[in-house]
Amino acid sequence: MLMKQHSYAFYNGYLSSLYKQRELLLARIKELERISPISSPSATEPPVSDIHTAHLAKVPSARERRQSLPAENILDAEKIVAAIDSGEPLDQEQVRVFEEVLKWEVDALSDELRGKSTEPGREYPNNLTLRNHYEYIVLPTVVYELQYPRSGSINWYYAAEKAAACFGIIFVMIMISQAFIYPVVMDTVRMKEEGVPLAGRFRQFPWMLLDLIFPFMMEYLLTWYLIWETILNFLAELTYFADRGFYGAWWNCVSWDQFARDWNRPVHNFLLRHVYHSSISAMKVDKHTATLITFFLSACVHELIMWCIFKKLRGYLLFLQMCQLPLVRLSRTKWLRNRATLGNVIFWLGIFTGPSILCSLYLIL
Repeated sequence: MLMKQHSYAFYNGYLSSLYKQRELLLARIKELERISPISSPSATEPPVSDIHTAHLAKVPSARERRQSLPAENILDAEKIVAAIDSGEPLDQEQVRVFEEVLKWEVDALSDELRGKSTEPGREYPNNLTLRNHYEYIVLPTVVYELQYPRSGSINWYYAAEKAAACFGIIFVMIMISQAFIYPVVMDTVRMKEEGVPLAGRFRQFPWMLLDLIFPFMMEYLLTWYLIWETILNFLAELTYFADRGFYGAWWNCVSWDQFARDWNRPVHNFLLRHVYHSSISAMKVDKHTATLITFFLSACVHELIMWCIFKKLRGYLLFLQMCQLPLVRLSRTKWLRNRATLGNVIFWLGIFTGPSILCSLYLIL
């Protein structure tokens, strides 16, 4: 819910700034229409020769505005607004070029305000309604858009299948926990109650790890299936949400950066937009620093979850998650690059051992 609210506020705040900018440019275009140009060349800055006009032949689009246009185009619009506000005389050529540039900029801003909406009336600020907000709250996504792909009807048999699978998987997970994980946990509780020193408890660490590897692997896979295959698809079906790309084939991953992208697409999209790209644009950092910030924030949130579960702040999960960064660099070396099978084997070794090592550390210490 925190991610949803942040995405909703952040994106609408961004669109609000574009909307105000567009209103400003529309007002300046009206002022240009009322200006009586002088016949002689004007000395008012900027001269027409300094204005970039090559892009005016292209149809403005949000994608082109964000990624392709040089910064000079934005500066040109600011210079033109300053020239109009100055009240200095403008010649005929300046009025014509200024108007063309501002109209192109207004069209580009209007395109951004439409976002991904394809229906009229859904662009900003028409989206700012209680209905739109609470419709977004129940959708299985944490990245806000003005419009999402929607299905035409509900397949109730599919929804019932996912609901039944959800409760069935929870039952299986409870059985695995009670039969294979709970006895190990109670052993560690007994050792602490009997005053077994830390060295004595650590001597049991290898056996505890072996006892927990397979149960935790089962719980890990079932938890993933429970959330990303049953719960999210059930919600998507009930809300007519047609984008079912909640995960990729992460079990075929050959590196940890690929796993980070594929195993949880909704959260990956959130981190990509609101942490990675926001770090680059707001903090002016390079891509490597933005990646470090993204991984670190994600690790901190996961560590907070472990703190809530175990009532202990240890940093084990944070450390293991940050270890993914050197492993990513290792996967790009000449020894592992283009060796997909070996990369996948290393990935599965990490998946097998990581959860059990993590839980064993929390139980022992």
